[in-house]
Amino acid sequence: ATQTKSADVERADSGIGQMPARKWRNRASETLSSLQAWEAHRPCTDCGERDLPVETDVQNCNKRRADLCEKCRKRRTERKESVLEFVNTEASYGEDLRIIKEEFYLPMQAAGLLSQEQLQGIFSNIQELIDLNENFLEILQEEIDQAFDQGDDDLMTVCIGEIFLEFVNMLPAFQTYCLQQSSSVNMLNALEKEKELLRIFLNVSQNDNTALRRMNLRSFLMAPLQRVTKYPLLLSRIIKATTEYHPDHGSLREAKSRIESHLEHINMKTKQEGNTWTLRSFRQDSKKKREVINIEMRETALKTVGWLREETRFVMEGSLQLAQPPDGQWVKKGSKTLKFQNMQVLLLVNMKRVSESSLESAEPGPVKDAVLVLIRDKNNGKFHLLREPLRLSNCIVSTDPDCDDTFELIEIRREAFVFRDSDRARTHHWFRQIRRYSRELGSWKKRRNALPNIMISTPHTRP
Repeated sequence: ATQTKSADVERADSGIGQMPARKWRNRASETLSSLQAWEAHRPCTDCGERDLPVETDVQNCNKRRADLCEKCRKRRTERKESVLEFVNTEASYGEDLRIIKEEFYLPMQAAGLLSQEQLQGIFSNIQELIDLNENFLEILQEEIDQAFDQGDDDLMTVCIGEIFLEFVNMLPAFQTYCLQQSSSVNMLNALEKEKELLRIFLNVSQNDNTALRRMNLRSFLMAPLQRVTKYPLLLSRIIKATTEYHPDHGSLREAKSRIESHLEHINMKTKQEGNTWTLRSFRQDSKKKREVINIEMRETALKTVGWLREETRFVMEGSLQLAQPPDGQWVKKGSKTLKFQNMQVLLLVNMKRVSESSLESAEPGPVKDAVLVLIRDKNNGKFHLLREPLRLSNCIVSTDPDCDDTFELIEIRREAFVFRDSDRARTHHWFRQIRRYSRELGSWKKRRNALPNIMISTPHTRP
C-alpha cells in the first residue's frame, strides 16, 4: 500500500486548498502578533496603568505577577511584609504574656511569696489578655496558611482589618490593664523593698533564667502597653500598601480609627483618676525605655571587649555612682568628701561553654575573664565609654566597716575607684559579685586576695 503524505490528508480532511491555507496561516500569524502587542501593553490588574515592561521570557515562572506594573509589584511586597510583621509581632507579644504567667505569676503563687490579692494587684487581668491573644493569633495564622495553600504568595486575600474588627472586644481588656498599670508598679516596688525573698527571686530570675533574656518583671509587665500603642502604626503600614479597591481597605481604616479612639479614651480615664502617667506619654518615651537602653549598652560593651556573644554573660548592669579619690585618706574623712557622678556599669564575664549543642542547654565552663564596663549616659541618648574596661584580674576589690555604703576598686599600678548605689543592699550585692570574679582570676590571686586586708583592715602602727 502506498503511503499518503500528511499534507494531502490535511487538504482532504479540511477541504482547504493550498492557497487558502497560506492565507489562513498568514492571518493567524497577524492575529498572534496583535495579541502579543496587546499583551505587551496590557493594563495592570491592580491600578489599570499600561506601563508594564515587555516580557521577553515565554516561560515566565511568575506569570501571576506579570500582570502588575513595577509600582504595584513593590506595593504588594510591602503589603506582604507589613502583614507578616503584624502577625509575627503578635506572636512575640503572646510569648511575653506567657512568660509573665509561667515564669513569674505561677512560681510566685506556688512558693507563697505573695498573697492572691497581691498577685491580682500586680498582674491585673493578664489571663484575659493571654486568652484573647491566643484566639486572635490562631485566626491570623489560619488566614496566612490558607492564603499560601491557595497559591496567594502575596497574601492579598488576608484581611487584617476584618479580623481586627472581629476581635475589637479585646480593647476593653487592654483598657482595664492600662488603667491599673500605675498602681501595679507601685505595689511591686513596695513589696520588693518589704519582702527579701521576693527581691531574691526577681534578681535570680533575671540573671539566671535564659527565657527572660536578662529582662526584669517590670519590662515584661509593659508588654501589653507596648502592644496596644503599636497597633495604629502597624495598621497604618498595611493601609499605605493597600489599594483603595482592595476589599479590606475600608476595614483597615475603621480598625485604625477604633483603636486610636480607644487610646484617647484610656488617656482621658487616666487623667480623670488623677494619674500623671498616660498612654500618650508612654508612646513619647518608648524609645527611652530601660530595656531598649540595656540592649544598646550591651552591644556597646560587646563591641568594646571583642568577646563572642555566646561566651559572654552579663552578670549585673545598672546605674552606679562613681568617684575617683586623689589619695587614700578619703576613708578617714568619709565618702561625703568625694564627688560622685552617675555612671552605667556592666559586669561582663567571659565563660567557655562545655556544650555547644544549644545555647539554652549549654553549661557554663570556667571563667576566662571578667571586666567592668563604665559608660557615661549623656542627655542626647548616646553612650560614651568613660575609659577602657576594667579587667578584674588586675584589680583589688575591698570595703571598709566605717564606709559600708561604698566599696573600692583599685586597678594595680593605675587608678582607684569608689562605687556606691542609692540602695545600700544593692551596693553590697555589687561588691560581692565583683569580688567573687576578681578572686577567681589572675595567676597571683591568692596574694591579691590578701591585699585588701593588709591595705585597709590592718592598722598602720610602727613597731
